Amino acid sequence: MTTLSEPQPKQHEESDTRLRVVLMLEIQDGAQQRFLDVYEQLRHQVASVPGHVSDQLCQSINDPRQWLITSEWEDQETFLAWVDSPAHREMVKPMHGCVSDNFRSLRYAVLRETSAAGSTGTRAPMEVPPGLPRNEPAGHVGPPKAEPGPDGVVRHALTFTVKPGSEPEVARILAGYASPRAEVDEYTRLRRTSLFMLGNRVVRAVEVVGDLGDALRHVAMQPEVRAVEEELNPHLEEARRLGDPQAARAFFARAALPATHQAIASSPASGRLHRHAVLYPVRPGGGQAVAELLGDHDNLATADPTGPVAAAAVFQREDTVVRLVDLRVPAEADPAAALGVAGDQEAAELARLLDLGPTGDLRTVAGLSAFLAARAMNPVTDRSSVTD
Repeated sequence: MTTLSEPQPKQHEESDTRLRVVLMLEIQDGAQQRFLDVYEQLRHQVASVPGHVSDQLCQSINDPRQWLITSEWEDQETFLAWVDSPAHREMVKPMHGCVSDNFRSLRYAVLRETSAAGSTGTRAPMEVPPGLPRNEPAGHVGPPKAEPGPDGVVRHALTFTVKPGSEPEVARILAGYASPRAEVDEYTRLRRTSLFMLGNRVVRAVEVVGDLGDALRHVAMQPEVRAVEEELNPHLEEARRLGDPQAARAFFARAALPATHQAIASSPASGRLHRHAVLYPVRPGGGQAVAELLGDHDNLATADPTGPVAAAAVFQREDTVVRLVDLRVPAEADPAAALGVAGDQEAAELARLLDLGPTGDLRTVAGLSAFLAARAMNPVTDRSSVTD
């Protein structure tokens, strides 16, 4: 890499909490001078952000289309607060027309530093927990990458909130939109979309054969969907513009609910399946544990060819947990299966992680039925492109 801009380094303490951010970019053909002009303005704006230490712009000596923007920050909290802010999204808009969607943002804590002046650094590295999953490649940005379930179908969910009081109008809009074309390309197809609401929260679960990112981008650019977005915008707590690729990337990042567990019965389902979604009232910090309990339940439940659970997926981000289940019976006929509860021990473990209120009880049929009535999401629309 050839360094094109030299930072003016600021002094820092020897044992600090600095963060190094590396943004890997590929410039669109014919856009190099525009990119340089935009960067020249942008770097002075970024330099005025509290917590910013320095930055460098570098160009590859092997492929002049490839660039790096490296920056140093006083700590990760300061950087993350800024990069997730509307001010940051507005600041980098001019950059979008110069670079391709194939970019990566890598973020590293500075532990050691060596220069002609000597070496510094006393910060200890983070421990790698045993069994830490590799959910995304390093530096992944934008629409999530997801592994297919046991049946080869990729499942993902998006969630957002609407202004209280607007729920009936939002449900009307979402139930009435024209379905986008299911075929993305010869490799990717949108298989099914299910929309649910509970209170002012909307959850859209999608099933994709092929590449999830390609499917989400395809849907976001369809005229039918863009028309719905325009109609929804006045009702959203945070507006979104899926027609703008930069805004779409930001939306996907904020709204993503990845599928952390998927289970499919090996025996084919006979007769009609009943699809239900439950939004769990998770106590702070308990999201992952709740998702794991539900996933363990579903692995066992789908192994029983005579059981009520034909398929289930658990979507989780932090403390937002949604379970989507296809039942061979109506949910009201088997509330335990609809909720993912099997036996008193699992009921007690879930109760410890959920906010059930003073009278909540997952150990009785009456308690399960009451919890299901309170937390089952209302179906808005369910559309499938499966014809067989």
